[in-house]
Amino acid sequence: MATLLLNPLQVLLLALLASHSLRVSAQQGNADQFIYNGFSGSNLTISGMATTHPNGILELTNTSKQQIGHAFFPFPIHFNASPSSNSSSSSPNGVLSFSTTFVFAMVPETPTLGGHGIAFVVSPSSEFQNSIATQYLGLFNSTTIGLSSNHLMAIELDTVMNPEFDDINNNHVGIDINNLTSIQSAAAAYFNTEGEANELELMSGKPMQVWVEYRARERQLNVTLAPVRTRRKPEKPLLSSTIDLSSILFDQMYIGFSASTGSVASHHYILGWSFNLSGPAQDLDISSLPSLPDDRDSGRGGPNLKIVLPTIVGILLIPTVALTIYFTRKRYEELREDWEEQYGPQRFTYRELHKATKGFKDSQVLGSGGFGKVYRGTLPASNVEVAVKKISHNSSQGMKEFIAEIASMGRLRHRNLVQLLGYCRRKGELFLVYDYMPNGSLDQTLFSSSKDTDGATNSNLNWGQRYQIVKGVAAALVYLHEEWGQVVIHRDVKASNVLLDADLNGRLGDFGLARFYDHGSDPQTTNVVGTIGYLAPELSRTGRATTSSDVFAFGVFMLEVACGRRPVVEARERAEEAVLVDWAVECWRRGEILKTCDPRLQGNYVMEEMEMVLKLGLICAHRSPAARPTMRKVMQFLDKNVALPEISPQSAGVGDHRRRGGSGDWVVQFHVSTDEISGSYSFSDADSILSTGR
Repeated sequence: MATLLLNPLQVLLLALLASHSLRVSAQQGNADQFIYNGFSGSNLTISGMATTHPNGILELTNTSKQQIGHAFFPFPIHFNASPSSNSSSSSPNGVLSFSTTFVFAMVPETPTLGGHGIAFVVSPSSEFQNSIATQYLGLFNSTTIGLSSNHLMAIELDTVMNPEFDDINNNHVGIDINNLTSIQSAAAAYFNTEGEANELELMSGKPMQVWVEYRARERQLNVTLAPVRTRRKPEKPLLSSTIDLSSILFDQMYIGFSASTGSVASHHYILGWSFNLSGPAQDLDISSLPSLPDDRDSGRGGPNLKIVLPTIVGILLIPTVALTIYFTRKRYEELREDWEEQYGPQRFTYRELHKATKGFKDSQVLGSGGFGKVYRGTLPASNVEVAVKKISHNSSQGMKEFIAEIASMGRLRHRNLVQLLGYCRRKGELFLVYDYMPNGSLDQTLFSSSKDTDGATNSNLNWGQRYQIVKGVAAALVYLHEEWGQVVIHRDVKASNVLLDADLNGRLGDFGLARFYDHGSDPQTTNVVGTIGYLAPELSRTGRATTSSDVFAFGVFMLEVACGRRPVVEARERAEEAVLVDWAVECWRRGEILKTCDPRLQGNYVMEEMEMVLKLGLICAHRSPAARPTMRKVMQFLDKNVALPEISPQSAGVGDHRRRGGSGDWVVQFHVSTDEISGSYSFSDADSILSTGR
């Protein structure tokens, strides 16, 4: 046999070709491990806000609001061993062990407010169609979350507390399976060599390292967290859960990261990432990881110049500066009292709000009422858009109690509530700062119309959007009545107090009339407040607002949304049509309840849903509080988990309807056995609260 002789150059070329072949094989997904010490030149699949900086740092989101960023390894990983495999890393059912580690950093736009977090994800796909930002972390939406068909595992690094997901706090790590209600979670921390827990702040802006390890034979999933400065993995994991991933992970799964922002935002960075399917992930080279962006100091002058020049300028300008400070303080002087210290974190400075609203210019006005005006603004430090409600008050009576309840309202967290961010007091003015809702109030949108090419009048909201808005407000009231630490009675549920976010989701706002009391206790008698047309009849007798009176107002609200009519319209040719509830009952008696639906919908609605909403609205507006369902029961009807009972106005005694005197107290008497029922802002006048207290 002839011998093939190669010169040194040919040997080198063959070696290079072989090396290139191995790299190509790995990029095609045949390799079961990889490492990125920085992401320069990486072939990750990125989408949304995700981008790679020139220095190699991977940024999932910046401080843009309501945004999503995804970054995934471009090829699927084979998580299941073949039937003939005898790998010691596989479980008896064929699922392989795996190990990954990555370094991340969260730099919030506002030091104490993060939003919303990062998740390491194992998913059947690297694309998440119709996913939502904010608390959904760019992985789910309200219809997909919790489905067993998701086949998704995630390790969440969460910086916002969301009660609907049973979050333990706003700084935690969790193990998620098909859902964002974690099967196990813990406050962010790491254990030192003595086994003592050391707390970590996820949004500190400092790099931290995470290790995720799954031992298939033991069915053990461990998650460990530590600051990068430790340069070693703690022996004790932060989370350790016994879980069988064989029913979750398919043979081929994608791995990567997802992050999202909300009304406040963070830079979410990944600095390095290592993964191994057959053993421990290779250690990252911490010293070679890219540095975080640093915009704090770009000066290049020598140290002497930096010290001497400001000193000279300062000496020369002392008199001018002193006078400027004096007059500036007088201009932005606020009213502060010692008892407000406990509410400090929720207090904005007047200077911030003045700058945010461009000096409270008329061009920034979103709406107005008897209380004053609401201004659109952008907070200068964080670039967050807000709505600033400016209320005039000339008395301190009840102010301490009012501020205390503002602090309570600031802790309410639900996707269908307008978030109250804080307040400010100055001389005779009170400022409330809310999330900005770009689509304004529901009543403005609901009662505006457009025309199609044939000249027909159309509503700006279709039936599907209206139904979701009704469900969203119902979910918010369930949270207020039953799920928060105290019972919260809104006392002014109406279309003008429902605001629409960028996705036309309904968010209940304006808690200026709300009352709080402990679960199991009775609300105290108070002044009758609210809006004509939505007031439950018992309020005129007892003056006692309850969750049931909120249900009454919600029933009227449902009719308003379905019928496209305000609760009371005096300018009607037929007097019996002046009151929406009266008219709807009369149509129901005649077997024509669907004739009350908004004609601008032109019949484009689901008949069963429309009929259910109309009847449920009338049941909620029952004259007797005991006959009204709870909001949780209403939610079950709207979710179609429970069918609405077959009730006719004749069999239930509906029909004794008439107007009763007093504060717009329009009511309907119909007797349903309680056994059968198992851009523009508008705000209420808060003057009564500020003058009389609560």
